[in-house]
Amino acid sequence: MDTQNTYNKPVTYKNIFKFAMPTIAMSVFMSFYTMVDGLFVSNFIGTNALSAINLTAPVIQLVTAVSTMLATGGSAVIMKKMGEQKPKEAREDFTFLILVNVTAGFLMCLLGYLVMEPLFEKMMLSAEVAGYCTSYLSCYLLFTIPILLMNNFTLYMIASEKAALSLLCSVTGGVLNMVLDYVFIALFSMGIEGAAIATGLGYSVTAVVGLFVFGNKKNLLYFTRPAFRFKVLSGAAANGCSEMATAMVTGIITMMFNWTMLHYVGENGVAAVTIIMYVLMFASSLYTGYSYGVAPMISYYYGEKNSEKLKKIINSSLKIIAAISAATAAASFAAAKPLVTVFARPDNPVYSLAVTGNQICTLALLFIGFNIFASGAFTALSNGIVSAVLAFSRSFVFMLITMLILPAFLGINGIWLATPAAELMALALSAGMFVKYRRMYLG
Repeated sequence: MDTQNTYNKPVTYKNIFKFAMPTIAMSVFMSFYTMVDGLFVSNFIGTNALSAINLTAPVIQLVTAVSTMLATGGSAVIMKKMGEQKPKEAREDFTFLILVNVTAGFLMCLLGYLVMEPLFEKMMLSAEVAGYCTSYLSCYLLFTIPILLMNNFTLYMIASEKAALSLLCSVTGGVLNMVLDYVFIALFSMGIEGAAIATGLGYSVTAVVGLFVFGNKKNLLYFTRPAFRFKVLSGAAANGCSEMATAMVTGIITMMFNWTMLHYVGENGVAAVTIIMYVLMFASSLYTGYSYGVAPMISYYYGEKNSEKLKKIINSSLKIIAAISAATAAASFAAAKPLVTVFARPDNPVYSLAVTGNQICTLALLFIGFNIFASGAFTALSNGIVSAVLAFSRSFVFMLITMLILPAFLGINGIWLATPAAELMALALSAGMFVKYRRMYLG
């Protein structure tokens, strides 16, 4: 198989989008069918059940954090070796890291079952919401290993020039999830357990297909006899630690949002936060998909020491993200009421909270894309430390500062302003890091 054709093409907007569009579409679609979960739950079960999904999100994010680290960091390490013309080592490392993920998935599943009940007890929730939380998470955790394999195979398919197949798997899994949501919730009245099972089965599609894809030796990456190299594991962990930090810290910040909302508004506030998170996640998926799409190119060009192509793809990417940021912010602000109406009717107290929150949080969309790309770019350049600093500062340090200060002075509006303020602070740090390391990578 000639693996050089794609990476040897000129870095033009056309070729960048040709490489990245499948991952953008995949990321957008995955966020869309996550929103559909919320749509079915809020309309067929109620906003209390919708609150429960958000309350379980921190546990899910903590459970998948290790896999996220190994997937993103491992992809950078492996594609760098491909660029260095070491395909045998890359395939051995790939197989080894997949086995590590399976082991981690089993351990994370056990950890999830151990922490969920004590966590929900400390939140002082109503009996109804607490019951929804336990029911949803108990079913979701059964699919931990398939979900972790999905996280890995998605990125490795992209790196193996099979982004279209990865997109097809995501679309198939998403359609399956939506169909099963209707069947389990609307027809069979399985409640929130049905939503969790539908999600798990939808995610499992990529995991199953990936086993067949990477079992075929005609592909760029395939399973082979693994070689245990501690340096590879530590390198993958170091490169991907920013993504792990993001996942873990997102869980912690989500808990802070929930607790703050419970303090100021109650469980209706948690439901409003959930709706706004869906909207932000849908818009942010454009940036995430783009960053994942171009990351293998950045890693490859870095491996072959092609500073000219590196400079071109990074400069072009910043212009693309600027255009996407302006468009998504304008669309989110203009469509605030219609978006919220999908989840809560105007006579529901959650509605007015969510509309106001969405209009304020939309400001964050002007900055999020640059911050996501900056962290992803440094990961692809095998500079996990800088990537981790960016991700940790953005997701935790700046969010913690804004969450502690703004609500104290501005009340509920301070909660909504916390995200845009934190993203703006992160943007300043990202710009500083690009300037500092520009000569090192771009000459």
